Formats: sequence, structure tokens, C-alpha cells
Amino acid sequence: MLLDVRTYTCKPGTIKKHLELYAKMGAEPQSRNLGKPLLYMTTETGNPNQYVHIWAYENAGDREAKRKNLWADPDWLAYVAESGKLGALEAQDNRLLVPVDFFPTPVVQE
Repeated sequence: MLLDVRTYTCKPGTIKKHLELYAKMGAEPQSRNLGKPLLYMTTETGNPNQYVHIWAYENAGDREAKRKNLWADPDWLAYVAESGKLGALEAQDNRLLVPVDFFPTPVVQE
């Protein structure tokens, strides 16, 4: 299993509009291509302008294939264009995580 942990920071005052746009245009094509996220959450403490989502893949090859399909999807590209016009995103941090052998791997639902 490979987990893709993504933290996005929005400009102050824009996170609600950004997440509304994602719900309207981005969630469906992203889930269609990547599967359902393991989680998609806003921060309760810390930076109120951040949200985190985690995607689970079988391995790096699975991630690469699914993301290639995502970036070929016209619905996703339309969302990315609208997101760019909105201009809410300020920063992005991605980490790829692999499980250790002494704790069970979380169960991922597709």
C-alpha cells in the first residue's frame, strides 16, 4: 500500500469557495479516476486555511496509472482551470507514505 497525503493551503478567506468549487466540479472526476479518498478533511486546529486528503494506492505503479488517467479526463481539466481562475490555492505539500510491518494496514474501501 502507498498513501498519498496531500495538504493544501488556501489564501485567507477563500477555503470555503475553493471547497465548494471542488465539490461541484472536482470530486466526481477525481474519485472516478483515483477511487474514493481515504479521507478528505479540513483542519480543526492549526491553520484554518488548510485541508488534507489522503489517497490509497496498491503501489507506485497504481498511483502513476490512475493519476495519468485523471490528467487525461476533460472534467478534471475543466475543474483545474476553474480552480486556477478562483486563485484560492497558496501552497501544496505532498508526502507518499508506506506502512511499517508491525502495524496492520488500514482497510481501504473503493
